[in-house]
Amino acid sequence: MTVGVIQKNEIAKIADLERLSHEGHRYELLSGELKAMSPINMSHGNVTALLSYYVTSFTLEGDLGECFVGELGVTITQNPDTVLAAYMAFYLKARLPKPYTTGFTIVIPDIVLETRSPGDSKREVTDKVNLWLEAGVKLVWTADPKARTLTVYCLNSIPLTLGGDELLDGEDILPGFSLPVSKLFPSQS
Repeated sequence: MTVGVIQKNEIAKIADLERLSHEGHRYELLSGELKAMSPINMSHGNVTALLSYYVTSFTLEGDLGECFVGELGVTITQNPDTVLAAYMAFYLKARLPKPYTTGFTIVIPDIVLETRSPGDSKREVTDKVNLWLEAGVKLVWTADPKARTLTVYCLNSIPLTLGGDELLDGEDILPGFSLPVSKLFPSQS
């Protein structure tokens, strides 16, 4: 199977991914291999929007940094190239690139949200979390709309899964941020 001019088993580069993105294709690049991304469902979009809203509101109030959504392309490694798409990425103010980059950013976010899609295996989610952490992301949050849980990952720490009215906090990156996980999963009637 070919994608544009890229043959199967051919190593893709960042430039290939940028071209495909401009053509409306949705991919991530994992060690030179294109991985197709599917459109998201309503539960996935809702939890991502809600957490982004709460984090953005909190960070704007305190002038702490900025939140980005919409599968922000972040270059993790080069040769072979890896570009991951963050559903939500937060950058502390001091780390924001000014002006914003025009291509995929090489600045690693402070916090990343990965929202699990129905087709994502636990292994795929764990592998992606590990890539983010190894790249230098301080906090990775994974939301699972089906299980109505959010798991917190930090490098060299045991993951913490939260649900119901348990509180998600911003730890030392967003001091004072606290949110009941139930607010991310409003009841569906």
